[in-house]
Amino acid sequence: MVILYTTRRPPWPVLILALVIAVIGLVLLLGGVYLISIGGSPYYALAGLGLLATAWLLYRGSALALWFYVVVYAATLIWALWESGLDGWALLPRVVAPTVMLLLVVAAMPVLLPRHGRWRTVLVADGIIVVLAVAIGMALPNPNVTNYAGDLPPAGPANAMSDPSLWQAGADWPAYGGTQSARRYSPLDQIKPDNVGQLKRAWDIHTGDLPKSSFAKGKYGAETTPLKVGNALYLCTPKNIIISLDPATGKERWRYDPKIDDNWIPYTAACRGVTYYTLPGVASTEACASRIYEGTLDARLIAVDANTGAPCTGFGIDGAVDTKVGMGEVHPGMLSITAAPTIVRGIIVTGHQVLDGQIRSAPSGVIQGYDAVTGVLRWAWDMKQPDLTGVPQGDRTYARGTPNMWTAASGDEQLGLVYLPLGNSAVDYWSSQRSDPENQFATSLVALDVSTGKPVWHFQAVHKDVWDYDLGSQATLVDFPADGGSVPALVLPSKQGDIYVLDRRTGKPLTPVEERPAPGGGVEPEQRSPTQPHSLYHTLRKADLTEKDMWGMSPIDQMVCRIEFRNASYKGFFTPPVSDGHSIEYPGYNGGSDWGGVAVDPGRGIIVANYNDMPNYVRLVPRDEADRLGWAPRGQERGEIGGAEGAGDPQAETPFAVNVNAGWRLPLTGLLCKEPPYGGIRAIDLKTGKTLWDRPFGTARTNGPFGIPSMLPVDIGTPNNGGSVVTAGGVIFIAAATDNLFRAIDLKTGKTLWTDTLPGGGQATPMTYEANGKQYVVIMAGGHHFMETPISDELIAYALP
Repeated sequence: MVILYTTRRPPWPVLILALVIAVIGLVLLLGGVYLISIGGSPYYALAGLGLLATAWLLYRGSALALWFYVVVYAATLIWALWESGLDGWALLPRVVAPTVMLLLVVAAMPVLLPRHGRWRTVLVADGIIVVLAVAIGMALPNPNVTNYAGDLPPAGPANAMSDPSLWQAGADWPAYGGTQSARRYSPLDQIKPDNVGQLKRAWDIHTGDLPKSSFAKGKYGAETTPLKVGNALYLCTPKNIIISLDPATGKERWRYDPKIDDNWIPYTAACRGVTYYTLPGVASTEACASRIYEGTLDARLIAVDANTGAPCTGFGIDGAVDTKVGMGEVHPGMLSITAAPTIVRGIIVTGHQVLDGQIRSAPSGVIQGYDAVTGVLRWAWDMKQPDLTGVPQGDRTYARGTPNMWTAASGDEQLGLVYLPLGNSAVDYWSSQRSDPENQFATSLVALDVSTGKPVWHFQAVHKDVWDYDLGSQATLVDFPADGGSVPALVLPSKQGDIYVLDRRTGKPLTPVEERPAPGGGVEPEQRSPTQPHSLYHTLRKADLTEKDMWGMSPIDQMVCRIEFRNASYKGFFTPPVSDGHSIEYPGYNGGSDWGGVAVDPGRGIIVANYNDMPNYVRLVPRDEADRLGWAPRGQERGEIGGAEGAGDPQAETPFAVNVNAGWRLPLTGLLCKEPPYGGIRAIDLKTGKTLWDRPFGTARTNGPFGIPSMLPVDIGTPNNGGSVVTAGGVIFIAAATDNLFRAIDLKTGKTLWTDTLPGGGQATPMTYEANGKQYVVIMAGGHHFMETPISDELIAYALP
């Protein structure tokens, strides 16, 4: 054993290793001492001391360095298992970097151990370490997977649940959500779990709509779901070009370009869908008897002939209605329509996307109802001015800054109700200037009587919202099982993860909703609601974050995230934003559920929900500081427009701007501070709200530190935008995740049955239809700037050979 204490001047590779270990140890020691001072884990400081001692022994040329580091490594393993159990993703930053360091220290031993066969010993030792690490890593269970051990109900008939829509999904896909009930369900069953692996590309087309100007680059995200009616597909491109295709071949039938100027692009150039309508009592041979409607980025409603693409001249002025009339001043980009309009009883109902975070006196969130034949405004609902039911006269305008509906509504043709998922008042993170009607209706589902435009009922999901928790999902109409029969109901997903079931006639919850105490404080303590609603039926939301949930590429990343966690204001769900530091918002504004909504299999009684699971790191920025930084609203820009939503939003005319770190990412590596998964997909029993299965959704193949794709085909669970389609064949089709894969998933088990790599991101909801006796599945692979996926103009159709 004397030889272990022998020291000699080591060669320069060992000196470099000693220097690297010393630097890492010093960072961990200094950061760890600070972390202890703010109430955090002592591990990092202790590990830093151990690394410094290891580095000193290596510098001295002592083989004791190995044994000393083995003690540090063993203590690290014990600590990691104590904190994380056998969760592989949680263990990754705790043990991978220390294991790599162990390999390097072992590799340094041959020059410090003057023994025969020392290199062979070292290679064997390193090999054993690598093999053990890989074997253990592969054997670790994934605690984020919930498998369903029972048997799902068999598929019911196509009419197992009544649908009040005018047109039903089947051979056709006549509405954005399949039908106006927004179930995203098809009764087609040609493609099944046992043959979906044979799915091939049947055809693909390029729309030709790609960003050309410097302003448009970095702002594209198609989000498009086509329609199929009869012998035609209909879709819109990011800048609102309407295209009709042959559904069997993809051959273009016609296109119409409304000529949108790039300056009207809001946060994203997107068009989620168009709307089909047949005029009642009009012969099918007449021009514009069947029509395609779309809302545009410059806030027009366009109507074209479904057969020819020619503008319907009897609608508005030459086939267009300017919905900005009565809005007052509207700067380009501040007001747009990106969702498919909803038609109920011959009334086109539309809201607007009002650009978030710009100015308190942003354009109005007024809801408008237009005659589907003539384009005449039949009514307007201005929540602050309920007497203003038409176009404002004189100098009067619709009330500015009111909550808007940027997403798609759903409708009940039989009840004559349209269901509006509303967002927040203009500027999301300051509430003191909101009126009583705004506080009443913001972040609510509002049912309007489509004949009058008057509210019938509303259900509020968040009180006095300062988290950007606007309702982004369509409400899905269902018949909800109840004693003695079923109740006309709707399923309402939310960004905060709660799923509500409401009687769609009255808005009364059919499943328990409980008001629970909510955190106070922040910059407006008097404005915070003492309680907030919580669904006891089902929530996609995970438990509140703790320091142990912090993640990164290495122990240093994880320590930095722990320091940020400890320094932030975090009181759990609904923590108010602050200005003297950061606050943590969890879930973040991307959901939970966002505009992709949920799919419902009415025959089996199953909800399919993909969701996000990420926090935001938020700071309110005092006005004078925001002014110095040059943050100004659209129309008053003093620099380049861009960045993630909330990142430097000026919130003009209020005391604070806001800076949102969406996903809470580290600035150097780009990795998220919360451990994976960041997204999932789940099947839920409609009747009970019970989880049937739950899986991380999205692989790590395109994600990695410093923006470098890891190409790892492991299910990390990625951020996702876009929804799913479920079929009677028992297959779920979905893209949405940031790994650019289009998937077929077994409805019974949640296991992926088939994938195809898309040319761009699949941030859109697919659709399915039948043509010439063959079932097709179509996805727009348009990509998305916010999701950092490749931009493309390709629409792809799949079918069995």
